[in-house]
Amino acid sequence: MNATENTPHADGHQHGYGPQRAAYLTRLKRIEGQVRGIARMVDEDVYCIDILTQVAAATKSLQSVSLALVQDHLRHCVADAAVEAEQTGRAELVDAKVEEATRAIGRLLR
Repeated sequence: MNATENTPHADGHQHGYGPQRAAYLTRLKRIEGQVRGIARMVDEDVYCIDILTQVAAATKSLQSVSLALVQDHLRHCVADAAVEAEQTGRAELVDAKVEEATRAIGRLLR
């Protein structure tokens, strides 16, 4: 699948991040480069504070991607569950998606 496609999966579901998939991949590749640079710094025995500064920058970048993905999940997946719950009378659909998001946020905060 092309990075810019927003093709549904076999079950017909599209991920909320689909329209921004190419942008996410670009950001993650940039972070990957940051991490390779950190490894190079360690290999070259660079001063520890300079390495820690770069680790903090990479961590912040990953947190930014994580927050955007959570927002996409809430905006797309939870909202879709709310619509489906309203149409079918199955409120547990929303509860399940909110619980899923809550667990994901909890993992990010650890």
